Amino acid sequence: MTVIRSVHEDHGATFGDRGGRQVVRHFGRPARTHRAVRNGVGLIEMAYGVLTIEGDDRVSYVDNVVSNTVPTENGEGTYALVLDPQGGIETDMYVYNAGERLLLFLPPQRAEPLAEEWRGKTFIEDVEIDVATDEFAVFGLHGPKSTEKVASVLNKTGAPDQTLSFVRGSMGDAGVTVIRTDALAGEDGYEVVCAASEAEHVYDTLLNHGLNAAPFGYDSWETLTLEAGTPLFETELAGTVPNVLGLRNAVDFEKGCFVGQEVVSRVENRGRPSKRLVGLTCEALPATGAAVFDGDASAGEVTRAAETELIDQPIALALVGVDAAEAEEFTVRVDGEDVSATITELPFVEGSDRSARLPSYE
Repeated sequence: MTVIRSVHEDHGATFGDRGGRQVVRHFGRPARTHRAVRNGVGLIEMAYGVLTIEGDDRVSYVDNVVSNTVPTENGEGTYALVLDPQGGIETDMYVYNAGERLLLFLPPQRAEPLAEEWRGKTFIEDVEIDVATDEFAVFGLHGPKSTEKVASVLNKTGAPDQTLSFVRGSMGDAGVTVIRTDALAGEDGYEVVCAASEAEHVYDTLLNHGLNAAPFGYDSWETLTLEAGTPLFETELAGTVPNVLGLRNAVDFEKGCFVGQEVVSRVENRGRPSKRLVGLTCEALPATGAAVFDGDASAGEVTRAAETELIDQPIALALVGVDAAEAEEFTVRVDGEDVSATITELPFVEGSDRSARLPSYE
């Protein structure tokens, strides 16, 4: 559930569901707000499930079960995955070291199941795992002027410089944590975390004080991240082996065996993936799951597609066979007909920053 539904309603929001949580889809005229993000700064309420991990063994416990090294210093974070026995992604998450506890931000539908699973595996470790989703509000600021926006409203400190690092400060009378994001929209970005009880005040500050920000919802988030070439959990990551997606920033192969050697061998970055994630520019808009063909042969399927004012033709992400990925031209099945689709280098749109999830197969 959005933390500030009545505030969003006052701004004309249309709502939808994301991972079982109610979110803003748009405030009307999403194409206009999309441009506002690309040209200035936009404000969105993010939908995360949140876990808190406390206890003396909190860092070593989480480090042992996720794909990336958990930071040991207060104020640092990382992006990591939990994999199933076949090497597929069960969930992705951000892990932040907040001193006496770790904060984990993950897809909202994954918080409760993961907490239950991990509680069942804490035998001798000093670890306490709690679901804290309802305790926090998280607001995203994205766009080339987002750093200027943060500077205009954040007191007691400056904006963090390093990706996934954070600082603590205040906005008005509310205490906040400001995280520099990994630029999933292809723009400079920050997330502002506050207590749910302070959410309305913080949102008003971000929207109306200092440099103005344009409110936007998940309809625009989907197209912004698509333009940036960012794979998302719901559409590309879930169940997929990481090296298929070129997620080199998400797996640290030097940290040891985090899920069993048989899984590591499946996702190891020196292994040759069976598929690749590619960008397509299409003559017509395909649906999610639309078949992709290389000549007469099946090559893969579309994971996500959209029309955007910044590009003349519809664009899509697709998972295709690694050999087919070397082709330049495909066809895509749209309403029972095959239409032309051209391999397009990612990102589709160059913004003020590059997404850290941009696929890399070098």
